[in-house]
Amino acid sequence: MHPALVPAAVALLLTVPAEGTTPEADLAHHGGITMTGAHVAVALTPQNHGPSDVTDSTLRLAWSVPLADDQTLPDACLRSGPRTVDCRTGALPAAAYGTPFTVDVRLAAATTEVTVRIDTVWTGGPVDHNGQNNRHRVLVLDTGDTYYF
Repeated sequence: MHPALVPAAVALLLTVPAEGTTPEADLAHHGGITMTGAHVAVALTPQNHGPSDVTDSTLRLAWSVPLADDQTLPDACLRSGPRTVDCRTGALPAAAYGTPFTVDVRLAAATTEVTVRIDTVWTGGPVDHNGQNNRHRVLVLDTGDTYYF
């Protein structure tokens, strides 16, 4: 092999999974949550640390109290239960950030605090062995402050 082609060949071997192996990705979700009265806003940015691309993934947002029946959600999100909303992240290339989005919800009743869980529930195929950065549990107080995860 020509010496100039060696680095490209090594890079190709390192990024293409061997036949019969499951691709791996390391998804992460970071952002902030704000609560004012019965209104809770979750703003987040999905990320893929790699090494494999993710064609699409789904994350679940779960509140510790029921949500109001009538909600206006982003196009990529749908109500999946009385306390849960599932959202598609779209394609997440390796070593890249996805499109930031915000999910604004109204709770069924005002409360002084709520716990919000953020969790990846589908990776589109790649295995994620590091769940520490895509599973969060955040206690949010009705102060108008932003709680970061």
